[in-house]
Amino acid sequence: MDTGSINPLTSALAAAMTQQTQSERMSENRELIQAVRALNGAEVFGQSQELQFMLDRETRRPVVKMVDRKTGEVVAQIPSESVLRLARKLTATM
Repeated sequence: MDTGSINPLTSALAAAMTQQTQSERMSENRELIQAVRALNGAEVFGQSQELQFMLDRETRRPVVKMVDRKTGEVVAQIPSESVLRLARKLTATM
């Protein structure tokens, strides 16, 4: 079975999807930042907790954390650290 012709096509498709995904991610990230600011301003989670938005350095994926304002303790995080570790491993193998 000749797989040589499949690999260049797969690579080109992956590159095209990555470029499209990056611009879509930037737009989604801006929307997410605005939503986080609005929720924090309305104190939806009370006065003692706030949402924080960041991009994971390695995967460039958005991460949202609910943090205790007094202690800085992370109460909840989406995606979880275990999911981020998995994404980092997958990114490193590509």
